Amino acid sequence: MQHNVALGRHGISLLPLSPAHAGALFDFVDAGMWSGLAASQPLSAGELEALFASRIADPAVLAFTVLEQRTGALLGTTSLCDYDPRQQRLEIGGTFYGRPFWGSHVNPAAKQLLLSYSFDVLGVHRVGFRCDARNARSGAAIRRLGASYEGTLRGHRFAPDGSRCDTEVYSILAHEWPPLREALLGRLAPFEQPTQVPPAPAAVPWLLAG
Repeated sequence: MQHNVALGRHGISLLPLSPAHAGALFDFVDAGMWSGLAASQPLSAGELEALFASRIADPAVLAFTVLEQRTGALLGTTSLCDYDPRQQRLEIGGTFYGRPFWGSHVNPAAKQLLLSYSFDVLGVHRVGFRCDARNARSGAAIRRLGASYEGTLRGHRFAPDGSRCDTEVYSILAHEWPPLREALLGRLAPFEQPTQVPPAPAAVPWLLAG
């Protein structure tokens, strides 16, 4: 959905995703980095722009571009999705970063911002994560956040290449978040920077739902 939520800390900012970001982010796309993602690999900046537009149009998705605060350089994208205010749950997904930022602090910093927003602002009880079981890098990153492995959905969906793939499911519950937050903030402490971030606006539709 269209939104104006802005989050930032540890040298990165999460700003509303725009189709205009597709040109710069497409430079990161290749078959290897896209392997294991649910969406088909875009073969042009125009196809990536269409993918971004579909995420922005989805009322159950809050999509963000991840930027470096100091330079404004685009690093990747991530989303909150499948929000159910009645059941107080959502998932984090739609994430990819350029290869130069793999293994850096960028992903855990972005996840810290999204998890804090989910638990502390939206007040959800459960944040879920899913990944292709073949995507070992993604699964390892989720486990490093402290998320609990819940199981594998066998033959869960078709991959973009037409093959059947298994999906690993993880979650963090509200009562688990405080100690995990402290551990994550400790991990990110070397990247702490003084920054001013606009507060999440009270008029965001998700905050009014349910």
